[in-house]
Amino acid sequence: MSLKPPAERRNFFVSVIYGLGALMSAAMAIPAIAYLFSPVKSRSKGQDWIDVADIGKLPVGEPSEVIFQRKRVDGWKVVDEKVSAWLVRENEEQVFALAPGCTHLGCAYSWIKDKREFLCPCHVSTFSMDGKVTAGPAPRSLDRYASRIVNGKVQLGPVVKSEG
Repeated sequence: MSLKPPAERRNFFVSVIYGLGALMSAAMAIPAIAYLFSPVKSRSKGQDWIDVADIGKLPVGEPSEVIFQRKRVDGWKVVDEKVSAWLVRENEEQVFALAPGCTHLGCAYSWIKDKREFLCPCHVSTFSMDGKVTAGPAPRSLDRYASRIVNGKVQLGPVVKSEG
């Protein structure tokens, strides 16, 4: 009797097991490699400019809070969300828009008409009408939206982070 046939059979099964392992590894690795090295698909980042108010309805020298809808891309999802901004009309043709979050911890602030300042109630940061820090722990001025006026409508773009 020869012991050769059982050894060949064992080698065959070991080869089949290794082959199946390699096939499963390749089946899992190919999509991962394709994901990592494929070029990024250009995708719309939501709306660039949004009409938020009529310039004629804003009071000069007094902040007005506006609430508007915008689309935002969050990973693979497009989210439709309500957002606010504080619009300040400087004169007949100029307006700027402040983002709604305090630069300390992102809390919502409000306009105190009597004191003519913005107040963040969480940690008592205060800001002047143009968004500059006047008191409190806030490290920098309020962020602003890019803004423009087109055909009498105030349009807002992305938020521009303040530097100081």
